[in-house]
Amino acid sequence: MATKRVGKTKASRSDFKPLRIAQLAPLYERVPPKLYGGTERVVSYLTEELVRRGHKVTLFASGDSETRAKLHPGPESLRLAGVPEHGIFLHFPMISDAYKMGADHFDIIHGHIDYWTFPFAELSPKVASVTTLHGRLDIEPWRPVYSRYRKIPVVSISDAQRRPLPFLNWKATVYHGLPDDHLHFSAGPGKYLAFLGRISPEKRPDLAIEIARKLGIPLKIAAKVDVVDQDYYDAVVKPQLSPPDIEYIGEITEVEKSEFLGNAMALLFTIDWPEPFGLAMIEAMACGTPVVTRPCGSVPEIIKPGVSGYIASPVDELVESTRKAIEMPRAQVRAEFDRRFTVAKMAQAYERVYARLIAQTKRKSARRKR
Repeated sequence: MATKRVGKTKASRSDFKPLRIAQLAPLYERVPPKLYGGTERVVSYLTEELVRRGHKVTLFASGDSETRAKLHPGPESLRLAGVPEHGIFLHFPMISDAYKMGADHFDIIHGHIDYWTFPFAELSPKVASVTTLHGRLDIEPWRPVYSRYRKIPVVSISDAQRRPLPFLNWKATVYHGLPDDHLHFSAGPGKYLAFLGRISPEKRPDLAIEIARKLGIPLKIAAKVDVVDQDYYDAVVKPQLSPPDIEYIGEITEVEKSEFLGNAMALLFTIDWPEPFGLAMIEAMACGTPVVTRPCGSVPEIIKPGVSGYIASPVDELVESTRKAIEMPRAQVRAEFDRRFTVAKMAQAYERVYARLIAQTKRKSARRKR
């Protein structure tokens, strides 16, 4: 298949003065991940772009992480080491280190590990702090924790993500972005349908299989299976595999994504949960691959029907939408990615958040001194 790059990387510089920024990443995956890892991948993209834009960035992440920023290493990435359960306690020394360094070292501390940074931020008024919430927020037992720390500045990754907790101190919605030359545009037409990400009941790979079978088009599934989802895979997905028509190829590396998505006719993003963002959708768009998905969570914010894909719900409508998506101009899909979802746009949005919070922190500090 003939491929070419669309768009080019620019040596971007910030319009803001250089800042001292701490980025706190989850320890479950390396930054960037070797295989699956949406949050860690976004943290990597953002960190490298902030460095490129002239900021002094310290990345608090697993010890096997790779970055142009200054790395403050924690333990090796936990999931591939087989000890993800250790994350419950191993994150706290890292968070403590960042906030102990505080205003002497950083203008702002940016957390990506949900509410775990909230108590530290509350007790560290001298340094600006913000947390991007990357996960679903509709889990009722967690609500009292968010309610307790409702004054902590937070960023959403879609407007839909905010709905369960409208009372939080939301500072902005910042969509994820990818480096514009990271995944290569492919002119198509593609050879199969693709499913990418994680095998679980809420991701509905079984629905993707049903769509592919009704269309008579091969489906390739590139996804991880967590321990908690192994029973679902064994009972629901595995019995339906029939290579080469329905093929499970396991987790793939970042290097393999361009070929996997670029050779696909469409990405089937058949979710059945309040998706906070859905990184796989913009990864497909970067390759020019249209997305067929369901109207859940962030989806209506990310996918524009007839431009970057189609949104439907009943199986028959999803099948028809896939037929239409396959015929879409792939350059049009890539153009929508370039317009809305590059890492430069993400970094610019965070710079604006940082500037506002740093200014607010300085004003509050001055009032305390008076």
